[in-house]
Amino acid sequence: MAEFKVNVPVVQADPTVTVDVTAANPLPLGKHMFQLVVVDDSGNISDPAFLSVTIVDTEKPTAVLEVVDRAGKVLDAKVPFGQPFILSGIHSTDNPPGKVKEYRFTLLDRG
Repeated sequence: MAEFKVNVPVVQADPTVTVDVTAANPLPLGKHMFQLVVVDDSGNISDPAFLSVTIVDTEKPTAVLEVVDRAGKVLDAKVPFGQPFILSGIHSTDNPPGKVKEYRFTLLDRG
């Protein structure tokens, strides 16, 4: 589990990380953008991948603004307020024989 701070990477060898939140320290309601950058065993750094996660209120409606393709397909990443969730970079790859050795998960500034 990791406590995320805005624009501060959580660097680890494990491809998954639990976003540790509590009732006293929750992520605010609304959209939050996470970024993943991976580093291979040769020191090469990937381009970033992004994931938008929406923290929703379980009692009142939540306004969500999304981008969709022509078919209307959207990645649904809604998380109940105050609940932990898992981010995964497990499908990140490097060209053989290289191997991903580091995952840099970052909660980005909402501004």
